[in-house]
Amino acid sequence: MDEKSILTRLILIERELASRKSEPLSLYNRDKVHSKQMAFHKCQKRNRWVFGGNRSGKTECGAVECVWMALGKHPFRQNRIDVSGWVVSLTQQVQRDVAQAKILKYLPPRCIVKIAMREGSKASPEYGIIDYIVVKNALGGTSRIGFRSCDQGREKFQGTSLDFVWFDEEPPKDIYDECRMRVFDRKGDIFGTMTPLKGLTWVYDEIELNKSDDPQVWCEYMEWRDNPYLDAAEIENMERVISKDDQISRRFGKFSSGEGLVYPEFDPSVHIIDPFPVPYEWQANISIDPGLRNPTSCHFYAVDFDGRIYVVAEHFEAGQSVDHHVEALFRIADSLNWRRDAKGRLSALIDSAANQRTLAYEKSVAELFLEKGVLVNTNVNKDLYSGIQRIKSLFEQRPPAIFIFSCCTNLIRELKSYWWGSGDRPKKEDDHALDELRYFVMTQPPPAKPPLREKTPIERDKDRLMRSLRRHREWMKKF
Repeated sequence: MDEKSILTRLILIERELASRKSEPLSLYNRDKVHSKQMAFHKCQKRNRWVFGGNRSGKTECGAVECVWMALGKHPFRQNRIDVSGWVVSLTQQVQRDVAQAKILKYLPPRCIVKIAMREGSKASPEYGIIDYIVVKNALGGTSRIGFRSCDQGREKFQGTSLDFVWFDEEPPKDIYDECRMRVFDRKGDIFGTMTPLKGLTWVYDEIELNKSDDPQVWCEYMEWRDNPYLDAAEIENMERVISKDDQISRRFGKFSSGEGLVYPEFDPSVHIIDPFPVPYEWQANISIDPGLRNPTSCHFYAVDFDGRIYVVAEHFEAGQSVDHHVEALFRIADSLNWRRDAKGRLSALIDSAANQRTLAYEKSVAELFLEKGVLVNTNVNKDLYSGIQRIKSLFEQRPPAIFIFSCCTNLIRELKSYWWGSGDRPKKEDDHALDELRYFVMTQPPPAKPPLREKTPIERDKDRLMRSLRRHREWMKKF
């Protein structure tokens, strides 16, 4: 090969490399991805969801996740050969205009082997309805991205084994259940990106609250300001013209029942943290809300030297005896090396109702805890309104004034599902952990007021003039 041919080949290679670097998929990975999109891509759970406001970037990360998996080029997960997956939209028209358009945007044309159309021409697939796309897989062979819409009915989702399913917006429950069966044998992935506009649907219970405690369920929230590519002035204008109620879902991507959350200030991405060894000096107290048929809720609380509260461990169980709960508390205390008195007893706050005796029992619940080595203090502040306001204040502060370890799943679930009812009071349901959270928070001293700043000479002169003006007015009233 002569020198001219070598130079020509090098120029062609450089042009190809430059072309690939300018592809949307390369730009996304290098420049366009924001931190919450990256958290979604890095998550290793197999059932993960993004609840995002409109234009928050949620659909982008869903499409890129599909393309990475199909190409065998996912940067954070184990890649597979001959991948098969579905993109599920609400209708065929929404498929064409949203999810399908995003897949075509991020899928490099050089990697496409075949496009099969349901409607329209494969020469212009963006204007028709795609059935499936076959793409080259970096590990060898080919992968297949199929398209389905919920308006086809559940029967169209039967029979196939899949490696992934992406739901673009919330599907009906029966279609979701059917798709879970499609990925079951391959240990595949389910992921969804949606704006929760339908209220408290099955997604709220099964994914947001994770009532079944599925260890593979994960969710993230995105709002307008998480997307650095939205114009700040446009965001401010939308915040002015859209009502606060609509902003809950359309801006913050959060579920709403119409009555309103008691703690909308609670942000899982800010206030939930991974557990770490808690210094002995931070250990503060245990708080208990006892129950028999209802759950007994117990949490261990720590406070650092700056007054920040940490909820570090949880016991939450219904239908068990005091003996059972005490044994659980001591097991947790042993694992945390929790402080005890000279006789090896734990101390705890407990609902004052634990002092009551009934005809069925000779001793109160508080006395039973005391007998088993837990020194319970029933002198707790149960003022509901003041306690709620104090907790709301903790969640509002920046930097945060309260953190919850991710292992405290029932407290987290209750914070997400605590709604206002009638009469300016929250609904009295699923609040056992929140009650004992209030007991502990109300034992802590309120935040210290900032020290008074010494006034400047100008401010002192202004005060002197105001006092003179008031004295003059009082004098003039006499005439």
